[in-house]
Amino acid sequence: MAYKEFAEYILDQLSDLGEVRCIPMMGGYVFYYRGRIFGGIYGGGRFLVKITEPGRRAMPDSVPEVPYEGAKEMLPVTILEDREKLQQMVADMFDELPERKPKKRKG
Repeated sequence: MAYKEFAEYILDQLSDLGEVRCIPMMGGYVFYYRGRIFGGIYGGGRFLVKITEPGRRAMPDSVPEVPYEGAKEMLPVTILEDREKLQQMVADMFDELPERKPKKRKG
């Protein structure tokens, strides 16, 4: 499955949450929930999310991995087919996600 179709599938799985969007970035996609980054599609078509307690609870079988060189470890999503569990995990992750940093002004 091409990355764009994979991103659309993930968005569909999360559609009941509302306020989920993704943007293409560095050959993959970055996913936002209510304005905060929670995960993305990275090299090899892997869908990974930030490591949070809700993520660990929802996916105890997920082994952290690095999405790309120099990045922090993230959790591979192992519950993608379970729409309700996936949505609950993302919603529960929100409070642990860092707020978006304000853009720096040029000049």
